Amino acid sequence: MQKINLRDLYPDTYKTDVFVDVTEEVLATIRGQEQGDAAYERRKYRHKAHYSLNREDGIENDAINRPLTPEEVLEQKQLQEEVYAALMQLPAIQARRIYARFYLGMTVAEIAQIEGTDRRRVWASIRRGLKKLARLLDTARYGRLSGIAENPGEK
Repeated sequence: MQKINLRDLYPDTYKTDVFVDVTEEVLATIRGQEQGDAAYERRKYRHKAHYSLNREDGIENDAINRPLTPEEVLEQKQLQEEVYAALMQLPAIQARRIYARFYLGMTVAEIAQIEGTDRRRVWASIRRGLKKLARLLDTARYGRLSGIAENPGEK
């Protein structure tokens, strides 16, 4: 027989220490349940299920698999076209490496092995290419938006 404190198990009900003798089987069941609860809390935190869907930060859209609206589909298609056009403006080596890394899903080590070069050079080339790609996309978007602002009545 083991003694357990009911205040540890039921803190809302028992405000003072109340010790009770329980059998080994009951104690093992209680400990197993406590471990199960702790594992559940870890999984919930690890998979970010602790967020509230009432926060209105858009996480509920990630939690459910809802179909895209036609506007969202069009925006995604336009963004893909812009990214691809900007990618084609990069030097050939950077464009090839970025394409292999992000479109084909290859690792930096695989790209370096295929090209017969060092991984650090490939990584640095991809990083520089991504920075240039971001600048190109920012310039393209700014130019498109400033054109709209300058000619509000024309289309």
